Amino acid sequence: MPNQGSKNVVELIEIVPQYGEVFLTWEDLWVTASSLKDGNKSILKGLTGYARPGELLAIMGPSGCGKSTLLDTIAGRLGSSTRQSGDILINGRKQTLAYGTSAYVTQEDTLMATLTVKEAVYYSAELQLPNSMPKSEKKQIADMTMKEMGLQDAMETRIGGWSGKGISGGQKRRVSICLEILTRPKLLFLDEPTSGLDSAASYYVMKTIASQCQGRTIIASIHQPSAEVFSLFHSLCLLSSGRTVYFGPANAAIEFFALSGYHCPTLQNPSDHFLKTINSDFDQDIEEGPTRRKSTEEVINILIKSYSGSDKYRAVRSQVAEICKQEGEVLEKRSRANFATQSLVLTRRSFVNMSRDLGYYWMRLAVYIVIAVGLGTIYYDVGFSYSSIQARGSMLMFVATFITFMAIGGFSSFVEELKVFQQEKLNGHYGSGSFVIANTLSALPYLVLVSFIPGAITYFLTGLQGGFEHFMCFAVVLFTCMMLVESLMMIVASIVPNFLMGLITGAGIQALMCLSGGFFRLTNDLPRVFWKYPLHYVAFHKYAYQGLFKNEFEGLKINEEHMKGLIKGEDILRYKWEMDLDYSKWVDLAILLGMVFVYRLLFLLFVKAGEKVKPAVRAITSTSPKQINSAEIP
Repeated sequence: MPNQGSKNVVELIEIVPQYGEVFLTWEDLWVTASSLKDGNKSILKGLTGYARPGELLAIMGPSGCGKSTLLDTIAGRLGSSTRQSGDILINGRKQTLAYGTSAYVTQEDTLMATLTVKEAVYYSAELQLPNSMPKSEKKQIADMTMKEMGLQDAMETRIGGWSGKGISGGQKRRVSICLEILTRPKLLFLDEPTSGLDSAASYYVMKTIASQCQGRTIIASIHQPSAEVFSLFHSLCLLSSGRTVYFGPANAAIEFFALSGYHCPTLQNPSDHFLKTINSDFDQDIEEGPTRRKSTEEVINILIKSYSGSDKYRAVRSQVAEICKQEGEVLEKRSRANFATQSLVLTRRSFVNMSRDLGYYWMRLAVYIVIAVGLGTIYYDVGFSYSSIQARGSMLMFVATFITFMAIGGFSSFVEELKVFQQEKLNGHYGSGSFVIANTLSALPYLVLVSFIPGAITYFLTGLQGGFEHFMCFAVVLFTCMMLVESLMMIVASIVPNFLMGLITGAGIQALMCLSGGFFRLTNDLPRVFWKYPLHYVAFHKYAYQGLFKNEFEGLKINEEHMKGLIKGEDILRYKWEMDLDYSKWVDLAILLGMVFVYRLLFLLFVKAGEKVKPAVRAITSTSPKQINSAEIP
C-alpha cells in the first residue's frame, strides 16, 4: 500500500496530452428520470470525475446506485425519458463522440448465434473498416484482434444460442469486445462486462480488458468483482443512491474506508466490504465497535461527507480543472465502408444466417409442404362442376390468407436479427438503409422456395387452370403476399420490440385485414364505416383475392347441371364474388408489389425516426443545474 504522499502524486498527475489520446471529464453531473407515477426522480446527483488514457476506471456500487446510468450519460446514450445537466468534456471540449473514436459494449451479448467467431469478426471488419483498406488488411486486423482477445482457438466454433450450444459465456463477452475494438477506438465503455460469468471467466475477461489499456481510456461499470479482478483496476468510482462515496486510485479505497472508521476485515474481498457497507436496500445496522451500531443510511452519509471534505475530492476537482485547461484535439469521425459495401456484406451475412437458422425458413418450408399436400388432397382434381366454384374459392382463399398468415412463424428469428441490427446501428457500424436492403435481398431466394414449391404442389394437385402463365401468376401472388406479411411484421417489430406482444399485434392486424378482404363478407355487404372505408382498400387480402380469383376464373367454363349449360368464369367473378373486373389480374399484382415497397419504406422510416427523434427529445428535455432541486445536493 503506497503512502498518502504517493497517492497524491498519482491523483495530481501532470497532464501532457499525446496525439490520439482521450481525456474524459464530468462535473456536477445530474440525471433525472421522469414518470407519470413518480414525477421527477434524481438518479445521479452532482457527480464529478474523470477518466485518463492508459487506465481502467471501474464504476462500482450496489444495484440501483446509478452505475449504468453514469456510463450511459458520459457515453451519450441516455434515453429520451431522462434529463441531464452538468458538463461532460472530451479533451477539455464539448464535443460528441465520433464514429471510430469510441466503442460501447453492452451488458447483453447481442450476437448472431449461427455465425462462427471468425465469420462474425470478419463481417464486422468489412462493415466498419474503410473501403480504401485492402480486404487482406481487414482480415489481418480481424485476426490480430481475435488473437489479442484470446479467441484464436475458438475461431471456427459457432457462437451459439437457444438453437444450439456454442462458445462459452466468457468467450461471447470477448467476441462482443472484439467487434467493437476493430477500429482501434481510444475510448472504450463496458457495461457489466462480468455479468453472468463465474469468477474464473470474470478474471480472464477483465484481465484481457486491462491489457488493452495502452493508449486507450477504458471505463467499465461492474457489480461485485473478485479480489483478483479488483486488483486490475487503476481508478475506482464508488456510488450509492446516485452519490459519490469515493473517487480515486482503487488501491487507496481501503485506506479511505479505514480512516472513515470502517476497516476492511483481514482476508475479505475489498469490493465485498465496500458494497456491504454502502448497500441501503436492506438497511442493516453496521458495527462501529463493540457497542456502537449505525444504520446503513447513516454510514453512507458519513462516507459521502468524509469524501466531499477530503483531499481526494479536492484532488479530483483539481485534476478535472487541469484536464480542461489543456483543450486537446478535436475527435474526428473515421471513415468506414460505403453504403454499397455495407449493403453487400450485410446481404451475405443475412443470407448465411437464414440458411443456418432452421426456424427462419426451413421449418416453415416443411410445414408449408405438409399443408400444401393436405390442400391438394382435400381439393384433389376439383373438376368443372357447379360445386367446384365454392371449392376453388375456398382453396384460393386459404392460400392467400392462412398460408401467408403463417409467415409470422419467422418473427422470432427476425427479432433476433433486429436486435443485432439495433445494437450495431447504435454503435455506428452501418445505417438503416443498408440493413433494409440487405434483409430484403437475402430473403428473396428463400421466399421463392417457400412460395413456389408448396404453390406447385397445391396448384397441380387441385387441378386449377392449366398453362404456364396461370401457374406463374398464382405463384408470384403467393410470393408477394409472403413478402407483404414479412414486411408487416418488420414494421410491428420496430414499434413493438417485445416478442410475444409483437406476435399478437401482427396476428391481430392480419386477422382484421382478412375479415375485410371480400371473401368472408362480400364487398357490398361490408359495413361502410371502418370495414369498407378504409380497411377493405388498405388490406392486401382484397388484391390477393382478386388476383388469384381472376387468374383462375377468367376464361373458365363451369358446367351447370340443372340448366344443362355452361357458366362463364367472368360471370362468377362479377355476380358471385363481386370482383371488380375493370382492371386485370396484373394490376392487382402490381398493387401488391407496390404495397411491398410501401411497407419496406415504412419500416425504414420507423427505424430512421427512432434515430432522429430520440436525440431531439433528449435535447429538448435536458435541463440546467439551476432547474434541479437544490435540496437534493448532498
